[in-house]
Amino acid sequence: MSTQGEETAAVLERLFATIEARKGADPGSSYTAKLFHKGPKKIAQKLGEEAVETVIAATAEGRDELAAESADLLYHLLVLWSAHGLRPEEVWARLAAREGVSGVAEKAARKRD
Repeated sequence: MSTQGEETAAVLERLFATIEARKGADPGSSYTAKLFHKGPKKIAQKLGEEAVETVIAATAEGRDELAAESADLLYHLLVLWSAHGLRPEEVWARLAAREGVSGVAEKAARKRD
């Protein structure tokens, strides 16, 4: 992985660690704790809302809005992973396993499984 890629992964991993640390925090003082308090279904719903906002930013707004919505989307994705006990390294391993594999071939292999 390039230095820039390592820095990017480190930012996501630090954010994930912060999210994990806020799991048991007071929902009145932490937005992250408030999400956890509402449960995985609500977190997934919020992720969907953020995905729609990201699509809108990509199609009807500028780069700054797209960057901001993308950051919100990644944050909520990490909260959802944490709510399900999924660690970032598990996702990175899945991505690494797909590296260099044709998207068409990878999708066909998933259909067989």
